[in-house]
Amino acid sequence: MIEVCPLTGVIGAEIHGVDLRDDLDDTTIAEIRAALDAHLVIFLRDQQIETADHLRFARKFGEITINPFGPKHPDYQEMSVLDQTTPKGEGADAWHTDNTYLPKPPLGSILRAVQLPAIGGDTLWANMYAAYEAFSPSMRNFLDGLTAVHDLTRMLTIARSNGQATEAIDDMQRQYPPQRHPVVRTNPVTGRKALFVSRNWVSRIEGLSERENEVLKPFLFDHQRDPMFQCRFSWRPGSIAFWDNRWAQHYAVPDYTGERRIMQRCTIAGDPVV
Repeated sequence: MIEVCPLTGVIGAEIHGVDLRDDLDDTTIAEIRAALDAHLVIFLRDQQIETADHLRFARKFGEITINPFGPKHPDYQEMSVLDQTTPKGEGADAWHTDNTYLPKPPLGSILRAVQLPAIGGDTLWANMYAAYEAFSPSMRNFLDGLTAVHDLTRMLTIARSNGQATEAIDDMQRQYPPQRHPVVRTNPVTGRKALFVSRNWVSRIEGLSERENEVLKPFLFDHQRDPMFQCRFSWRPGSIAFWDNRWAQHYAVPDYTGERRIMQRCTIAGDPVV
């Protein structure tokens, strides 16, 4: 049996009793998946693993997808490499979910610390079930009927400007046209609802005027970052985070500069948004 130690009352738990160098059996994987479902992001410490171990663990939870843009591991194209020394303004320092411009946004991601600054570089996660449920009944009823447009253009432009991507914007826009997803996403198993918009990808909310978008979008983005919905994780060598991209958002704190922070991330394929 693994040991699950919650970090807060609303999101996050550390998992003990697992060595990812092992080929974990189905019972252990089921326990880890149950912890992920309950806490939305789970953390493992002191995992002295290689990239192949990282990918083997991820494949226990579904198909691995290749990120459409951004640096990759030279030997494992399924693994994105996040290598930063001046992170402020590079995109991860805004509350977001990953790759929601896709028709099937990712189920989740597994992130591993490879090299860390001496101080700083924490990551925060926030529970989007809790964010939705904190609204008044009237606001929930209003949001339930709305659809948002998710577009890669803004983030690809930022990635190109800071050298994290070389893909042509026109080509990527043709390959990955904007997607329409509900503002409120419903868990098809439990029926629980979560807020499903983020600053990095949502260009507009359909059916609203430009002025209404100018008011509602910032309100929703600000609401998501309430500390009541959050946990914070301080990285150490060998630390791993595994989060559910459907119901949680994350934010990388850009409070370091001049030192490299290198992370490896693989992404698990998702299903169409219901």
